[in-house]
Amino acid sequence: MTLRRELTDAPILDAAAGRTPSRRPVWFMRQAGRSLPEYRQVREGIPMLDSCFMPELLAEITMQPVRRHDVDAAILFSDIVVPLKAAGVDLDIVPGRGPVVAEPIRTAADIDALPEFSPEQVEKVQEGISIILSELTDQQALIGFAGAPFTLASYLVEGGPSKNHERTKALMHSEPETWDRLMRKITPLISGFLRAQIDAGIDALQLFDSWAGFLTERDYRRFVLPHSTNILDSVADAGIPRIHFGVGTGELLGAMAEAGPEVVGVDWRVPMDKAAHRIADSLDRVNSGDGRGEQARALQGNLDPALFFAGDDALRSEVTRITEETDRAISEGVARGHIFNLGHGVMPNTDPEAIARTVEMVHAIEPLQR
Repeated sequence: MTLRRELTDAPILDAAAGRTPSRRPVWFMRQAGRSLPEYRQVREGIPMLDSCFMPELLAEITMQPVRRHDVDAAILFSDIVVPLKAAGVDLDIVPGRGPVVAEPIRTAADIDALPEFSPEQVEKVQEGISIILSELTDQQALIGFAGAPFTLASYLVEGGPSKNHERTKALMHSEPETWDRLMRKITPLISGFLRAQIDAGIDALQLFDSWAGFLTERDYRRFVLPHSTNILDSVADAGIPRIHFGVGTGELLGAMAEAGPEVVGVDWRVPMDKAAHRIADSLDRVNSGDGRGEQARALQGNLDPALFFAGDDALRSEVTRITEETDRAISEGVARGHIFNLGHGVMPNTDPEAIARTVEMVHAIEPLQR
C-alpha cells in the first residue's frame, strides 16, 4: 500500500492541475549533479550507478539543490538506465561517454534473453525515497522519473550513446516485428520502475525520452507512441501528475501529449505559447470523449541552459519572456498551468549562484490568477 503525503500547498502540483499556485513553481532537470561542489564532494570515488543504489547518498544528492536553490521540487537522483542495471543487464556508465551495454541487442533471441524487472531489485532506491520525503516540506514535491522506451531501446541496440541511431532506426524499419518485440519487453520494466517509485511515495513523475527528437512524427507515432502510452496508462491510477519530456521534440509535442500525461515538457527551441497551441490542436483532433484530451494541458519549461552563462540581465529577460508566453497561452485557454524549468538539463560547469538567482527571478513574478 502506498503511503503518500497529503500536500495541500505544493506549487508544482497546483500548476499541473490547473489551479493557481501560491508562487510560480520552478525546478531544473539535472539540478542535482556536477554543478554543485557538495555533489562532487560526496560522490568522490563512487561510480555513478553505485551511487544510485545507496539510499543515504542518493537522498543527500537529491536534497542538495533543494536546500541550496529553494526550488519547488526535488528530482530523484537516478539515471535512465537504472532499471536495466537493477534487472541484471550488463552495463556501466563510462565517464565521458555515458551508458555502455556490454552485449547490445541484435536478434530476437537477444530480446528474449533480457532479464525481467521486479520491485525487490530497487528496494535501495525506495529506501532513499523514504529518506527524501522525510526531509521535504509540505510545499516541496518529489518527482520520480524513468527513461522512455525509445531511449532505452536505443541504448540497448546501439550499445551506448549514438549520434545518428542508425542501428536503432534500421531495426525499426527493416524488422518492425522485432522492434515491437523489444518495446513490449522493456515497457513493463519501465512501468515497474515507476510503480516502485510510486509505491515508495513520490508526488509526481517524469517519463524522459532523451532521443525521441531524432525521429519523424510518423515514425514516433508508429514505433514509440503506443508504448509510451501504455506506460503512462499503467500508472494513471496513482493519481499523481505525469510529465512527458523529450529533447528536440518540437515536431512531436502533439503526439507526445497524446500519450496521456498531465504535463508536457518543452525544450528551448519552441516558444511556450506556440508549443501550447501545437499540443492543444493535436489533442482537440484526437479527443474521443474519454477525457484524454483534457490531459497534457499544463506545460513545463523552457529556459535554454546556456543562458545561465549570460548574466542576470539576459536571464531576467528570458524568464520574463517565457512566463509571459505561457501566461498568454493560459489566458487564451490553450494551456492550464506552467512549471518553470529548463529546456534540457543543467550543464556541469554552471555557476550554482546563477541557478539560485534564476529561481528568485521566477518566484518574484506573480502567478497568473485563474
